[in-house]
Amino acid sequence: MSLPITQDEHDAIIQSLRAGVVPRIGLQHIQVGRKDEVSALLADLERIEKGSSAIRFVIGRYGSGKSFILNLSRILAMAKKFVVVQADISIDRRLSGSNGQARALYTELIKNMATRTKPNGGALPNLVERWVADIDFKARQAGGTEKDVEAKIYTQLKPLQDHVSGYDFAQVIIKYLLAFHTQNELLMDSSLRWLSAEYTTRTEAAKELGVRTIIDDNNYYDYLKVLALFCRMAGYSGLLVNIDEMRIISHRLNNATSRNQNFEMILTIINDCLSNPADKGIGFVFAGTDAFLEDRRRGLYSYEALERRLSPNTFATGDLKDFSGPVLTLDSLSQEDMFLLLHRIRNVFAYGQKERYLVPNKALERFMIHCSEKLGAEYFRTPGEVAKSFVGFLSILEQNPGTDWEKVLQTTKIEKVDDSDEVATVDDVEGLKNIKLKNE
Repeated sequence: MSLPITQDEHDAIIQSLRAGVVPRIGLQHIQVGRKDEVSALLADLERIEKGSSAIRFVIGRYGSGKSFILNLSRILAMAKKFVVVQADISIDRRLSGSNGQARALYTELIKNMATRTKPNGGALPNLVERWVADIDFKARQAGGTEKDVEAKIYTQLKPLQDHVSGYDFAQVIIKYLLAFHTQNELLMDSSLRWLSAEYTTRTEAAKELGVRTIIDDNNYYDYLKVLALFCRMAGYSGLLVNIDEMRIISHRLNNATSRNQNFEMILTIINDCLSNPADKGIGFVFAGTDAFLEDRRRGLYSYEALERRLSPNTFATGDLKDFSGPVLTLDSLSQEDMFLLLHRIRNVFAYGQKERYLVPNKALERFMIHCSEKLGAEYFRTPGEVAKSFVGFLSILEQNPGTDWEKVLQTTKIEKVDDSDEVATVDDVEGLKNIKLKNE
């Protein structure tokens, strides 16, 4: 039985797929396959929930579903009461830099902070205020005064001060508490700016908050770990850090020194998560293309220590899979999964109502055959491009009632997303003709 589809979900899914991006809501309506990958991510979340740490690299070709898995991990984490921060790498936002690039990445992560009650980002004020207000409420219910509340806050924050960069983090939270009590909006805003790494000079931070450090390129990772501890103190399961477009680091940074510095940061995070996982409550999911990982001239494998840690299990060959390592490589979806994907997109267009389907099952089969004949094996590897094309196909039919879908399909031109010269085999095309829609 189909899940009900709201107007917001319908619009978000259709608009996002038409643009070739992953929708932020409604993923449950179009998710197919990837059972093993999802199970691996859920196992990671369970470890983080217990106070450990985890790291994953989601690797695949363009359109293979990397961003989909990243957003799915975000939804799964929020459902398990995690705080999630997410950002895309760019030339000006990266893991290591000397001119504010790493600080800019941290700021973007915090801007996109999401929780179950604030799923669309901007959750930092809620996180801090909820924790402060909760302690304030409990202390006052017990007959405590404002001084008692402050003493309780100091006690609660003391464990943070034992960690690198934890002292000033705790001091800023205390500043927020004082501002909360006096309704000093300016001081509250300054505290949140500091926590978001929006201060660029120590002088300004010292003047407005009385702290001697700021979050910058050199220490942002330490503050991420402190933030994870604070999230757990605030009653959340942990912190999940999702970072997409990692290929920009390997193939857009032309300076070899800058590239290696980013690789060293990745190595630091891997070592931290795998070698010393205790007392962290933090997880990382990085998404990048196969070239980002395997290119021995510019990718992670060009850095010997990273190749050693990320190389696949040599015994995982053929149908044998190993999801215990940090790398999740996205294989092609099966023909059945691809058919189910098209069915679910059709279902979204119809708001889950069969009587509103724009095309019959036969059209789904014909669409797959048409794409296979045009794209060859590439079609089976890029579900993102499949979804984008199919949304375009259905959009024409929706906006032109009475149009013959077969004629539209015959005149549709579909181009390959790259220069691959692989072609579909006869078995590929013939197999598509025999697919039957599975019961959901």
